[in-house]
Amino acid sequence: MSFAALRAPIRRAAFSGIRTTSRASFRGSFRHNSTAAPKSAPKKSNVGLYVGLAAFAAAGGYYFYNESQGATTAVKSGIQAAKVKANFVPTKEDYQKVYNRIAELLDEAGEYDDGSYGPLILRLAWHASGTYDKETKTGGSNYATMRFDPEALHGANNGLNIARSLMEKVKNEFEWISYGDLWTLGGVAAVQEMAGPKVPWRAGRIDGVATHATPDGRLPDATQGANHLRAIFGRMGFNDQEIVALSGAHALGRCHTDRSGFTGPWTFSPTTLTNEYFKLLFNETWTWKKWAGPKQLEDKTTKTLMMLPTDYVLVQDRSFKKYAKAYAQDSELFFKDFSKVVATLFELGVPTEQFVTPEPWILKTLDEQKA
Repeated sequence: MSFAALRAPIRRAAFSGIRTTSRASFRGSFRHNSTAAPKSAPKKSNVGLYVGLAAFAAAGGYYFYNESQGATTAVKSGIQAAKVKANFVPTKEDYQKVYNRIAELLDEAGEYDDGSYGPLILRLAWHASGTYDKETKTGGSNYATMRFDPEALHGANNGLNIARSLMEKVKNEFEWISYGDLWTLGGVAAVQEMAGPKVPWRAGRIDGVATHATPDGRLPDATQGANHLRAIFGRMGFNDQEIVALSGAHALGRCHTDRSGFTGPWTFSPTTLTNEYFKLLFNETWTWKKWAGPKQLEDKTTKTLMMLPTDYVLVQDRSFKKYAKAYAQDSELFFKDFSKVVATLFELGVPTEQFVTPEPWILKTLDEQKA
């Protein structure tokens, strides 16, 4: 569908939102960096609430932005609102179709890294969600603010422009989905399609605007130690056990010198999620890599694997170590805890009333649908 065909319903959706929301209350919502549900929405209709919030976001985009980036966001949000006003209300089956397209995309990597975009797409979902601050109620996956500078240019997000471009292909096929829902659903698909556990997920995130972008420094710095990890993850609301469980995502992917400065994979199977990351931490001998780059460790046996300082601290800190040891010994325990904490991570910053369903969905893998 062309933008021209959608222009009139978009404009109606946007200006309808402006008429029904006072400028004072709208600006107030920006100051608090949170999105409240319209008071007139029925409590039993979260889908309707989600629709209203999408229109609200679209109105905000048109009202506050006329620059190219802001205008693009407003148009995207307006398209979502216009499609909904045309009686398109996505169902679980519609989100399964989006999941399927993402899952197909993961295997279109060719020569990229280890032949899968899975680790990269998971990193996008992780970094889009891990900016949450429980005290200020800012950040998280709700507004997908990595679309905006300067957040897109933060050092921790180096290389994620590739992931965002890939997901834009899916967005073009399913214009109605918000970026926050798209990116976190991509994280779910990545985990499940790389042999990981089921990750409960539900829709309801809305597209925000540039003023919602978070400051630099909210994501982990791999050169740091235990206190840093507790400060970063504690700000999100996670405890020691959850910090260690989330660290298990380093079973996937690799580091790149042109992004983080570090180099190499953590495990021998970087496109398959297992508890091998924890096993290697305990079973291998790790020595400091002799090179001109930042401090990282390498395995003594093959010198092809790496660990970051924030990885190695999991076997040095007494509290972290007990959880890491438990996960090294019990893959089922790791999968159970990993599934739970990733589902929590992907919902950070999203008001509960925005979700379209009270209980998360379990989406099927491509293989399950073929069976």
